[in-house]
Amino acid sequence: MKTIVEINAIRDKVHAQLGARQGADGKEKRIVVGLATCGMAAGAKEVYDTFIEEAAKRSIKDIRVSQAGCLGMCKLEPMVQVHIPGEEVVTYVYVNADVAKRIISDHIVNGNIVKANVIGAKE
Repeated sequence: MKTIVEINAIRDKVHAQLGARQGADGKEKRIVVGLATCGMAAGAKEVYDTFIEEAAKRSIKDIRVSQAGCLGMCKLEPMVQVHIPGEEVVTYVYVNADVAKRIISDHIVNGNIVKANVIGAKE
């Protein structure tokens, strides 16, 4: 059995780790790429790599590119979700490397959603 001091130390460590993952100031933008089997088959790995390269190329510090499993609609792959604090999540479909670059430049940098690839626009 652990003492209350040990339990509190574990709690503090986990909270610190969560804070680091979520961005220290809570203002971190997130791009989540669906990299399940269906996404991989549709080219999601190239999309994921493009997001990382573009963010690095532009020196964007307040962003985290991560991967998820299935985002639920295999026929629309590659799928990407953009999470910006204080805004609704935007789900993009049929994303390729060129669209990924536009999402970085238009949505992440300039705040303009790439409407042609938002879910529902091309279904």
